[in-house]
Amino acid sequence: MSKVVLITGASSGIGKSTAQLLSDKGYVVYGTSRNTKEGNQDYKMISLDVTEVSSIQNAIRTVVESEGKIDVLINNAGMGITGPIEDTPTDEMRKVFNTNFFGAIDVMKEVLPVMRKQKSGCIINVTSIAGYMGLPYRGIYSSTKGALELAVEAVRMEVKEFGIKVTNIAPGDVATNIAAGRYHTPVFDDSAYKEKYQMNLDLMDSHVDSGMDPLKMAKKIEKIINTNNPRVHYKVGGFMEKFSIVLKRILPDKVYEKLLMNHYKL
Repeated sequence: MSKVVLITGASSGIGKSTAQLLSDKGYVVYGTSRNTKEGNQDYKMISLDVTEVSSIQNAIRTVVESEGKIDVLINNAGMGITGPIEDTPTDEMRKVFNTNFFGAIDVMKEVLPVMRKQKSGCIINVTSIAGYMGLPYRGIYSSTKGALELAVEAVRMEVKEFGIKVTNIAPGDVATNIAAGRYHTPVFDDSAYKEKYQMNLDLMDSHVDSGMDPLKMAKKIEKIINTNNPRVHYKVGGFMEKFSIVLKRILPDKVYEKLLMNHYKL
């Protein structure tokens, strides 16, 4: 029987590319987004808002009632946020944590009983290389992804005895529309960070525009699905993006901080 895959945030970017690739390869794919529209895709799209537990429950119930199982969950839904910590409204920070961290956790919590009953399953959480370091003007985004990485390390050990595989996959910059969808703290005229924040906003947008094709992530996700014993962490990106994680591990903190400050012209 074909594996049944549930993908959150499948209306664009990594989620859409992954849904299409897996569908082409014969998987039964259910993509989700908050607002679903009929399209010409080869997979089913259902409504799911990761910040609403009832919405998560309804979506999972729909898949299980239709297919009798969920073999793979790809926790991909997320949103970006930029801004100096001091200038960024705390309520906006909470919204991003509710999506990127608590949303992913809540989807896992609803899928785990299904997989435990099956005595099998695979959960792949899409995090970010940004989650391995506190990036200036992206500190909250880095925090949400870093928190998810650590929580998943724990979940992975907790569910291993039930035959459930859990892993993280952290992309670098991807050519998606996340820049358009992220919350941008305004560049306030009276902000102490005005000039450097604006400069870094432009830098971030250029990185996304020149980022890797999301199909590269989709292909890696498909390989992980078919791996008997997935690693705890995967990183997908350019050499320097992945090497930056190695450097943080081996360099003194202040040396690494200086490298980041030079890169972001701070």
